[in-house]
Amino acid sequence: FPSLGNGYIEGKELENFFQELESARKGAGVDSKNDNLGDKMKEFMHKYDKNADGKIEMAELAQILPTEENFLLCFRQHVRSSSEFMEAWRRYDTDRSGYIEANELKGFLSDLLKKANRPYDEPKLQEYTQTILRMFDMNGDGKLGLSEMSR
Repeated sequence: FPSLGNGYIEGKELENFFQELESARKGAGVDSKNDNLGDKMKEFMHKYDKNADGKIEMAELAQILPTEENFLLCFRQHVRSSSEFMEAWRRYDTDRSGYIEANELKGFLSDLLKKANRPYDEPKLQEYTQTILRMFDMNGDGKLGLSEMSR
């Protein structure tokens, strides 16, 4: 939704975001007490626009979404450039194999969740690790190569 690439959802983007959100809620069978989109937007902004600037920042959005749905958003927030990505790669490829194995990925996700102030327990961390592997391990070898992780 931040089509301008500025890290915010604002103006028409915000309106499109709410329309998509409402469509998804209706599709999931979530009954809405208020059918007025404008009122819903005001209520939402009052609740989540922490700095009251009329925009939803990526950090604010990350706090709204469930943990399962915002790994990539958290990652993007904490690794902003290719040099930061490579620094993170070297830090978590602890055995210097050139791959991020499941145990190394688990460490990465644990640190990412801590930085994002997201609570988790060991079973959830294991579930998240397996989910990320299913999403990005294109060749099914149980580890992430540099090209897979950079996706």
